[in-house]
Amino acid sequence: MLRAPGVDKLAILLSALLLSGAVAAADLLQVYRDALAHDAQYAAARAIAEAGREKQPQALAGLLPTVAATGNTFGNDGSFDTRISGSNLSTSSRNRFNSNAYSVNLTQPLFRWQNFVQYDQSKLLVMQTEANFAQAGQDLILRVSQAYFDVLVAIENLRAVQANKTAIAQQLEQAKKNFEVGTATITDTYESQSRFDLATAQEIAAENELEVRRYALRVLIGKDPGELNRLKTKAVMEAPQPAGMEPWVEAAERDSFVVQAQEAAAEAADKAVEINRAGHYPTVDVVANYGQNNGPGQSGLGSIDTTTRQIGLQVNIPIFQGGAVNSRTREAAARRDAERASLDNVRRTSALSARQAYLGVVNGLAEVRALEAALLSSLSSLESNRLGYEVGVRINIDVLNAENQVYVTRRDLARARYNTLQNQLRLKAAVGTLSEAEVERINQLLEAP
Repeated sequence: MLRAPGVDKLAILLSALLLSGAVAAADLLQVYRDALAHDAQYAAARAIAEAGREKQPQALAGLLPTVAATGNTFGNDGSFDTRISGSNLSTSSRNRFNSNAYSVNLTQPLFRWQNFVQYDQSKLLVMQTEANFAQAGQDLILRVSQAYFDVLVAIENLRAVQANKTAIAQQLEQAKKNFEVGTATITDTYESQSRFDLATAQEIAAENELEVRRYALRVLIGKDPGELNRLKTKAVMEAPQPAGMEPWVEAAERDSFVVQAQEAAAEAADKAVEINRAGHYPTVDVVANYGQNNGPGQSGLGSIDTTTRQIGLQVNIPIFQGGAVNSRTREAAARRDAERASLDNVRRTSALSARQAYLGVVNGLAEVRALEAALLSSLSSLESNRLGYEVGVRINIDVLNAENQVYVTRRDLARARYNTLQNQLRLKAAVGTLSEAEVERINQLLEAP
């Protein structure tokens, strides 16, 4: 049997990876956990979440007392000249002394409406932060699974191309032999040679695609993924539960993390209007002060210590601020309207994503069943064409076409299976329920190659 150059490149590549110490048979769950620790985009989302959580303690500080202490010490050097009126007599003196002072001030807000509202707003901002971070976690799962499945699809595509090339090489050899013994025309040889050259070009493109997909996965996890577990041949993919589309759409409009984040943003924008409007309101604070001064006594004799203690209420009533408060309030109101409009858009987008993912799962399952049946038919057709060629009722091109159809159907079946799994994950993400548990469920459908 003639073996075309390079038909075993995929097997050689994978064997080399294993022999060089690369990770063997990594599964989806392991790859996802590696991405959790390495992915830069998720690390940035984690840091942003940590920063966003600080909004609440910062707002709480506006309700708590503030204490400040000040102190000073000075070296003083003074001179005094005294002239007696009507005479030439004068006296002079010089006084050098140290003066020290310190004070402690406490301010406790009693009524600052904007501070109370800002504290309520901070809770909403933290809710928005947590929802965004949860969405980032779901996005990581989708990015990892997509990259993982892309590698597997690229492997299946390369296997199909190489298998097709091997079959064409066999037919080319047979066509040459038949031509030599006079049982076939040179046309069969030319046709087989043309198919073989095309398959070689397709193999180069498929190898390049596989390398690109493997590198994309490597970017996520920070290392070469090595060999990957693949979908079991008899893996059963479940239909969405509930079976109807509308429950999924309603859940997406209500529970999607993107919707939750935008709802919190819209409510926070409402609070921002109230905060700015509070610029017209008076403020009331409890103010306490304790201070002590130390300086020289009269005529430079001895020293005097002065202690002061104060406590009382301080009221500030804004009267006119140049229209700044009204302007900021109008600005906040416009931003609130923008956030509400964005919320409507996010709900619609989430509903659309749920519909697309649901149809992707349902139609994907139907496509898988159809391609499984098509594969059986293609295999039967191939056997029939081979037998027909042997007895002389089929020509070489018929066998080549039948073989190519088998390989194309196998590739399309693998792609349909992985696309269906990915759409299952997208559907869960659309309603805010995608988590590591779902990754584990998908991982159970995979096995070592």
